[in-house]
Formats: sequence, C-alpha cells, structure tokens
Amino acid sequence: MRTLSILLLSFLVIACNTNQKEETTPEIPKQQEFAIIIHGGAGTILKKNMTDSLERAYKAALTEAIQTGYKILEDGGSSLEAVQRTINVMENSPLFNSAKGAVFNHEGKNELDASIMDGATLNAGAIAGVTTIKNPINLAYEVMVNSDHVLLSGEGAETFAKERGVELVDPSYFFTQNRYDALQRILEREKQDSVSASSAFIDPFIKDEKFGTVGCVALDKNGNLAAGTSTGGMTNKRYNRIGDSPIIGSGTYASNATCGVSSTGWGEYFIRGQVAYDISAQMEYAGKSLTEATHNVIQEKLTKMGGTGGIVALDHYGNPSMEFNTEGMYRAYMNDQGELILGIYGENED
Repeated sequence: MRTLSILLLSFLVIACNTNQKEETTPEIPKQQEFAIIIHGGAGTILKKNMTDSLERAYKAALTEAIQTGYKILEDGGSSLEAVQRTINVMENSPLFNSAKGAVFNHEGKNELDASIMDGATLNAGAIAGVTTIKNPINLAYEVMVNSDHVLLSGEGAETFAKERGVELVDPSYFFTQNRYDALQRILEREKQDSVSASSAFIDPFIKDEKFGTVGCVALDKNGNLAAGTSTGGMTNKRYNRIGDSPIIGSGTYASNATCGVSSTGWGEYFIRGQVAYDISAQMEYAGKSLTEATHNVIQEKLTKMGGTGGIVALDHYGNPSMEFNTEGMYRAYMNDQGELILGIYGENED
C-alpha cells in the first residue's frame, strides 16, 4: 500500500512538472525601436567577377541609401517617408536596375515599375510601364494617398503624374551605356542562335542576367511598417511585360501584424507564388517566425517552381531576413543601435 502511495505521489509530481513546462510562455523577441533593410537586386553576383572599385561603389551606394532612411527614422519620421527617400537614392544611381540605371526593353526603351505599401492601413499604390518618371516610387506613393486606385500603368499613370506634380524627365535621362550594351549583346545572340522571340524572352539569355531591382522595408518609432520596390524590369522584355515589382503581394507587402517584404528576382515566379504575401500569411496563419517563413518561401517553394531571386524583410519587432537562392544579393540592414550589416555575395564569399 505504501509503495502504491509513493508511486501515485511520484506520478503527480511528474504531471505537475509537465504541465508547468507546457504553460511556459515563449520568449518574445526584443522590440527594436526602429529598423531598416534594403536590397539592390539579386542574381549571378560573384566575387571573382567583381572589380575592387565596383565593389566599393556598390557598398558606398548601399550605405548612402540605408543611412538616408535610417536618419529619417532616428529623427522620428515615418516608415513610408524612409522607404521613399531610401529608394530615391538607389533610383538616382546608375548602379541599380531602377530609374537612372534601368535596363532596356526589346525596343531599346526603359519601362519602369514601382510599388509601396503602408503596413498600418494596408493601403498601397503602384505604377507600371512608365517612361518619363524620374523617381517611380514617388508616383506609386501618390497613387496610394491621392487616388482611389492601387495600380496605374503607361500613359494613364504619366497623366496622373503630371496632375500631381511628380517630377518628369526626358526618356534619355535613363540611358546608361552598360545597360544598352547588355541589350545589344542579347539581341546579337538572338540573331546568331536563330532563337524565336518567345523562347529568347523566357530562357536562354535573360534567366542568368543580374536582377538589379531595388527595395526597402522600414519600421518606425510608432511601430508602423512600410515596404517599397522599384525596377526597370528585365533586359530585352517585350510586349509591355510587367513583373512582380508593382504587384502588391508579389513584389511588395506590408502589414503591422506580421512583416514588411520587398522582392527581387525572376518576377513571373514571384507573381505565381505571391511570394511577399505568402511570407506574411505563413506568419499570421501558421504562427511561423519571419526566418521560418522566408526560408520556406524562397528556399523551398520558389526554388521548387524554378524561380530565382530573394527578399528582404522586417517583422513587427524589427528583426531582419535577407533570404535569396541566387549566388548573391546586394543588401543592407540597420537596427536602432546604428549597427550596419552589409552584404553582396553568398555566405561563403562575404
């Protein structure tokens, strides 16, 4: 009888300890007062192919861009303002495939896309296929706050830009010799290999081209997230092709409940996978962390589809993710302590 009592007592102690363990509250990540993260494109970016001077130029441009947004956040500015001004710096640089450094389409023109989203309200604005807007992200912002629409394109978007006083430029402003030369090399290969127009667009020449889309996600002192993306699209694109950058949920997404995301890569796959929203949805409905969600979407789901590229993201605590399945991605992150993390290549090369 005494033995039975001891066994029962031991069982109760074990049961109580088990219950206590199950009821332990998970540790909550440290809340950053503010944070900012950016990308300048993902693709075949290898250290062996990069000159020292060009590497320094990219690092300087990324640093200038992220510090611009960081100062705004540090001074109490909004995440939406930080995203715009940070992206403006990269749009004004010929190093990135956005605005000033945009790639050329098949006809030798520069067609620009951009989008921005407010995590506090889920409001969003986007533009596609514009050719005279100096800073496309600024027009996307105007669509968000001063229209009843989310996405405007082509001539209509440019008419709206004139009405809103957005800065316009002659299309020649976007000309850069290296981007033009890249188009000529692709067109020459098309002729030499007698590749049909449709197959040339899809695979042999564009798949391995570097994708220099730019993007930014910011968390401000009021706890609001914002995300934005701006691009010139893909070299040699045809038929007024539009990629993922201006598509809310594909190229850009932000919600204060979960995270902010900006994408870069082969847009068709990011559209099919609704990459940016999928990351947020996994956090909201499956309870995943930002790291878990971004790894699943980029390294598993996107890769399985055959898509290449990456994302930068912040969760609502200010924790970062820089996930990509390509050889490299231009990227940078700053937390509220002013610590700067800068990367270009894969983990083994940086």
